[in-house]
Amino acid sequence: MINRKRLFAFVAPMALFIGLLALNSALKQFGPASWSQSTEYWIYPAQTLLCGALLLVFWKIYALSTPRGLIFGLTIGAVVFLLWIAPQAWLGFAPRTEGFNPEVFVAGSPVYLVTVGLRFLRLVVVVPLLEEIFWRGFLLRYFVDENFEQVPIGRFTWLSFSIVVLAFAFSHSRPDWPAAIATGILYNVVIYRTKSLSTCVLAHAATNLFLGIWIMHTRQWGFW
Repeated sequence: MINRKRLFAFVAPMALFIGLLALNSALKQFGPASWSQSTEYWIYPAQTLLCGALLLVFWKIYALSTPRGLIFGLTIGAVVFLLWIAPQAWLGFAPRTEGFNPEVFVAGSPVYLVTVGLRFLRLVVVVPLLEEIFWRGFLLRYFVDENFEQVPIGRFTWLSFSIVVLAFAFSHSRPDWPAAIATGILYNVVIYRTKSLSTCVLAHAATNLFLGIWIMHTRQWGFW
């Protein structure tokens, strides 16, 4: 029988994250016109703080072990980063300049620095943790056995592999599906090879750190 508290620990941070994204979309569509271009400037920080707090509350439950195969994981993280930027960097696709632009605030001002800092905290720490805990810590094992904590990290079945890759891809916007499918496959390979959820988190964090630096350099805010 599934322990509901432990199930909640694996699912709740991701559910809250998605719920706040849905709130952002709803406010943009149905909220006051003055909010349509600014909701993410408070919802994204809220995601960072609230989801981060949930992760801390349940931290001991995740029992993240010492990373294994770290060089392999970080290499995959770099490859995934290159896959995401390839269309704009080398294939001539239009730059993605519309998105969360911290330059609406005065560069170097306290609000600008806090905005950028929270955005990187979300991108490099909170998102890799909550996504890997959900996708490969929970869902990849749940579709092997609903008593998922009895399933060793990195246990392979075609069913769980396929569901996680497709669900991970479809959680992104349609233009990103090709890159997201490749990402889901590669991060799955990391956990199958290393048997380490921590290594998956660090691979994902490396991807996002490289991407964040690239975003700030190119000002392609649509990649946030």
